[in-house]
Amino acid sequence: MVENLNAPPSVGAEKRQAAIPSARSLLRWVYVGRLSVAIAVFVAASLYFASIPGVLVAVATATIASLVVTGASFIYTTFGDNRPGLTFLYLQAAFDLGLVTTVVHVTGGVESDFASLYILVIGVSAVLMPFTSSFLVTLLAAVLYVGDVVFAHSVQLSVALWMQISVFILVALATGYLASRVRVVGKVQDELEREVRRLRLEAGDILRQIGSGVITVDGDGVLVFANAAADRLFGRSTAEYIRKPFLETLKTLSPGLSQAIGTTQRERRRLLRFPGTIVTDERVFPIGVTTTMHDFEPHSTPSVTAVFTDISDQLRLQELDRRTERLGAVAELSASLAHEIKNPLASIRSSVEQLGHADTDPEDQRSLASLVMRESDRLSRLLTEFLDFARVRMTAPVSIDVKDVIEQVVVLVKSDPAFTDRTVIDISGECPPVPGDDDLLHRVFLNLVLNAVQVSNGNVAVEITLQDDAEGELPGDLKLGPCIAVRVRDNGPGIPEEIRSRLFDPFVTGREGGTGLGLPVVQRAVEAHRGAIFVDSEVGKGAEFRVYLPKVRLKEEGAR
Repeated sequence: MVENLNAPPSVGAEKRQAAIPSARSLLRWVYVGRLSVAIAVFVAASLYFASIPGVLVAVATATIASLVVTGASFIYTTFGDNRPGLTFLYLQAAFDLGLVTTVVHVTGGVESDFASLYILVIGVSAVLMPFTSSFLVTLLAAVLYVGDVVFAHSVQLSVALWMQISVFILVALATGYLASRVRVVGKVQDELEREVRRLRLEAGDILRQIGSGVITVDGDGVLVFANAAADRLFGRSTAEYIRKPFLETLKTLSPGLSQAIGTTQRERRRLLRFPGTIVTDERVFPIGVTTTMHDFEPHSTPSVTAVFTDISDQLRLQELDRRTERLGAVAELSASLAHEIKNPLASIRSSVEQLGHADTDPEDQRSLASLVMRESDRLSRLLTEFLDFARVRMTAPVSIDVKDVIEQVVVLVKSDPAFTDRTVIDISGECPPVPGDDDLLHRVFLNLVLNAVQVSNGNVAVEITLQDDAEGELPGDLKLGPCIAVRVRDNGPGIPEEIRSRLFDPFVTGREGGTGLGLPVVQRAVEAHRGAIFVDSEVGKGAEFRVYLPKVRLKEEGAR
């Protein structure tokens, strides 16, 4: 979840830092513990050891010394910029060991109830000091304890005494190991905290500088974050909405952005370049929205971050590009059409000139008249097909039975002179009706089937296969939705390599006498149905055209 990236660490972060306190913090607890133990020992000595000569005086002296040393240590480590170094820690440990040894000595040595205080000093040293230093403190504690017991109280070394020393060592080893691991974890955590702070600063700087708006809305519809670009695009400040329900307000500012966030939350999927608009007091402009979600809990509504950009300039540039492409295509098409018309006109003009001569032989006159008629028919056919190409559009789609259209096409193809008794046309498969234009689909399949028959001079087998649910065969970047497929395959000579890449360009043909407008008409008619057409061919092994047509036409799609 994105929040204020310049904010101080959260309460949770402070608690994690407190789990590994600094040396100064630990020393404060040592001071409190030392004074508490000194006072408790003094009280205990007053109650239980007052009858023993010198005990009360020694304990009182130790208590006073504890107060003085602790006060001085507290001032040294709390005020000023003094950092407790290793020497300071050694002195603290030595004083504590001397204090404990004094108490143990006057309260019975090996029989003293205060011998366990050595363990406290050893444990604190293991936490505050490196492992080697804390182990030296442990050895010093063992030497002081054994020296006091053996030499001051004349007690022989025994198993119990060695067990006590072993306890000191075990405590030092265990506490030292744990303390070392805690220190390692602390260093790692410090590095992570520094890295997180760096990343937060970098992310905050990026979000402030980018031109795209960024907002984050949690599962309850509350606005968690909005950058400066979002305020600029909305035409208002979003600061008043932070930590407040925002989706209802967003519906008035940008219905598309609100829909994108809602879709991502409901369907748990990110959206790319989702279209929308933003409505401000001054204008309405289009935006592109990309969303991502943050799913913190498996069964809760996810938080969503939306990145949105004003795409007005981009759309204008795209429209200019399309206009330029259209003008270029018109110019190229006009040049091609002029070239195709020029040759028949030249033949007609030459024939008419010759017919105008009085001495022209009757046989030549008949031949020239036939040429004029043939070239006139060619011009008529060329212009008719060109008009078909130019007028391809669909304004009122209806439900079309594609198989019925293909069967009608086959009947027409069988009446063509190119169809012979060696021609075989087979129709197989089924598919549901699709929304479309009957005349356009008739042109599509008539051109494909007739081309297959004519290119092979009738000696061909044509297979027409219909298939439902063909969406899975489309390339990954082509989204037609649920669609059908119609395959028209022949075993003819195939498509020449030199024209294969330009097969759907106007006036490109590989057949003698062809106008080169049949397949461009097919492509435009398929595109008018929001479909797609592909071709596979290998010279000498026939060709296969695959036509994909959507089974549903979106209501918002206008006529083309």
